Amino acid sequence: MRVIGIETSCDETAVAVYDADAGLLSHRLHSQVAMHQAYGGVVPELASRDHVRRLLRLVREALDDARSDRESIDGVAYTAGPGLIGALLVGASFAASLGMAWGRPTLGIHHLEGHLLAPLLEPNPPAFPFLALLVSGGHTQLVDVADLGEYRILGETLDDAAGEAFDKTAKLLGLPYPGGAALAKLAETGRSNRFVFPRPMLDRPGLDFSFSGLKTAALVALRGRVLDDAIRADVARGFQEAVVETLAEKCRRALEFTNHRRLVVAGGVGANRRLRDRLADIVRGAGAELYFPRAEFCTDNGAMIALAGCMRLAAGKHDGRIISARANWELGDVGAAVDGNRG
Repeated sequence: MRVIGIETSCDETAVAVYDADAGLLSHRLHSQVAMHQAYGGVVPELASRDHVRRLLRLVREALDDARSDRESIDGVAYTAGPGLIGALLVGASFAASLGMAWGRPTLGIHHLEGHLLAPLLEPNPPAFPFLALLVSGGHTQLVDVADLGEYRILGETLDDAAGEAFDKTAKLLGLPYPGGAALAKLAETGRSNRFVFPRPMLDRPGLDFSFSGLKTAALVALRGRVLDDAIRADVARGFQEAVVETLAEKCRRALEFTNHRRLVVAGGVGANRRLRDRLADIVRGAGAELYFPRAEFCTDNGAMIALAGCMRLAAGKHDGRIISARANWELGDVGAAVDGNRG
């Protein structure tokens, strides 16, 4: 089984080829960050148009890198949601067209399922079942992963995702877009305990998150201050520590609740160095193992979509000639959707 995967859920255009026996053969990615910087965030219409411009070239390059042609491809996988609806429709219609032209099955993949499975691209992949922390700009969830397509949400954010809170606080600090990575880098130079922010929802039971109040706490801390480099760095340090400690403690509770011995961390915030170090401590204390995808596969990429598509197509799942794009799609609904019940 050899599958080409297409990712266009937001502002990255990505294509990859994955082979069930040989593993990942190629992956190509074009980031739109430079285009959106002037606006301080992703402009959906511009994102969609850029996907149209980039996709065909990236497909050709990914096939060349994989030393593959249309005859050697067994299926086409694409991100069907969640995401920006215009961007999703570009990828979905392009993938469906490829499938029809090549006479190959197509399959829409849940974007978060792709992230969940991304660590399986590594040389030492986790076995099912495992606990997963999905932490990105759009999502923060703890997921009990029993097997492919068997996902139970244990907890999720009630408002802002962790990555969204990073980006909003970075904007308060005057950092360039995208702000999360810039804030994390600045935090390395900040002083510990100069600003101590709340650890939201750690004083109550359960595994849900809330990060909108942290942004407000940062705003209050900055009020009336001259924003020199030292203040920015100290606030960044305090803010990052609050987010990291909150995520780490919730993971500790979830490991205890599920009795899982494997923790998978996926999504863009999973590349945060401080979070990785703190979760390593938590996992060590719980007698468990920690798994991350490599940094380039923490953020949106085609490799995770090609992998998920390969696994699902090998199991006999496909969309027929349906073009599927869903701006909102709950991860818990993915099992029913891939069995042909997608509307």
